[in-house]
Amino acid sequence: MAAPTSRKFLGRQSLPERTFITDALRTETVGGVILLVAAIVALILANTPLSGFYGDIKDFSFGPGALHLHLPVASWATDGLLTIFFFVAGIELKRELVAGELRDPKAAALPVIAAVCGMAVPAIVYVTVSASGGGSLTGWAVPTATDIAFALAVLAVIGTALPAALRAFLLTLAVVDDLGAILIIAVFFTQHINFVALGLSFAGLALFWLLHHKGVRGAWVYVPLAVVIWALMHASGVHATISGVAMGLMLRCTVREGEEHSPAERVEHRVRPLSAGLAVPLFALFAAGVPLSGNAVADVFTRPETLGVVLGLIVGKAVGVFGGSWCAARFTRAELNEDLVWADVFAVATLAGIGFTVSLLIGELAFAGDPTLTEEAKAAVLIGSLCAALLAGILLKLRNTKYQRLCQEEERDEDMDGIPDVYELDSPAYHLRMAAIHEAKAAEHRRLAEVAAANDSGDDGPA
Repeated sequence: MAAPTSRKFLGRQSLPERTFITDALRTETVGGVILLVAAIVALILANTPLSGFYGDIKDFSFGPGALHLHLPVASWATDGLLTIFFFVAGIELKRELVAGELRDPKAAALPVIAAVCGMAVPAIVYVTVSASGGGSLTGWAVPTATDIAFALAVLAVIGTALPAALRAFLLTLAVVDDLGAILIIAVFFTQHINFVALGLSFAGLALFWLLHHKGVRGAWVYVPLAVVIWALMHASGVHATISGVAMGLMLRCTVREGEEHSPAERVEHRVRPLSAGLAVPLFALFAAGVPLSGNAVADVFTRPETLGVVLGLIVGKAVGVFGGSWCAARFTRAELNEDLVWADVFAVATLAGIGFTVSLLIGELAFAGDPTLTEEAKAAVLIGSLCAALLAGILLKLRNTKYQRLCQEEERDEDMDGIPDVYELDSPAYHLRMAAIHEAKAAEHRRLAEVAAANDSGDDGPA
């Protein structure tokens, strides 16, 4: 019997997959920088004489009370703007399941196991730390998330390149994390359900699916319907962001005859900049503004709940993602990409400890009955994410020269046909084009050599 062939862990993606990931992460990187700026502005507003003005804006309420939508600005940001973020997350998840890394169970096993371990271990760390100190266990889910936009912003700020395989791995981790966050919010933070409103919301989702299935196009149809679905989901008691995920999952990700792009791809191309550049930064502006006095920072490291969040993000994420990756590779006999080492996987695992957006959201839900603990949990998320970012930045910077070389090799296109050369090494046409290019260069150098020789003989003649 032939020995089983080993799989490649962090191997090269197909060209369409690589192109999609590159385009998506480029938008997320820009959005991540805006997100970082928004978080800094929020901290400045909350820790300066402007804190009163900042608090008044957050607490200002508006909206139709008859529809249970007379909400503070901060709640509109949490329940409304983040729905756009989760809508994009739903599209990403659908695409990964249909056409991306998660469509092949064997190929998906390693990143999925890594992501699941990267959620389970931080929760275990939190429960262990909080229980040993007599703290509340309700915040176990706070350190389980990864904020890919913030992670990419860190890479952009420190000027670190990241090979395509590691970028794809980080994106897959974030997608599975988002799915986990969706399930956690839906299952553990839904207490009282209005079944009439929930049923009407499901009816709206069914109409959304039917219109999409029939090929009806036009924002004038779907945007008002999406708002109605969102409002009904909010009134039902289920967190309103779940409606965004559900609508994202309904979009078709396959291309039919006569289509250049699938509906999901078209919608995501339009909505992702809105999510990354506006919705998430505005949420951060109203969620990340917490007082960070010396006593407040000290409390983060002395209170069991907040210490559990910090250690969950810094230690739990790194150990969970790296340990899950290593164990999955070992038991599936997958071979690590020969261009990378396990230290690279650990650095990305550490980068996954940047929780931020979803961690802030879950922190608000987990400690909703204790405003003081909610603010302290937010401070813990900020501190834990910052420490994870600093540690990951140091680890990645140590290998940045190697990463830059790999990125240059991945981008090289010497035959200038628009396709990176690494994807054409098995193509005879590519090698023929390269032979013609080198022959033309050789001919030019021979001509230049003849010119130089003629000039030399002329210089050596009699004066």
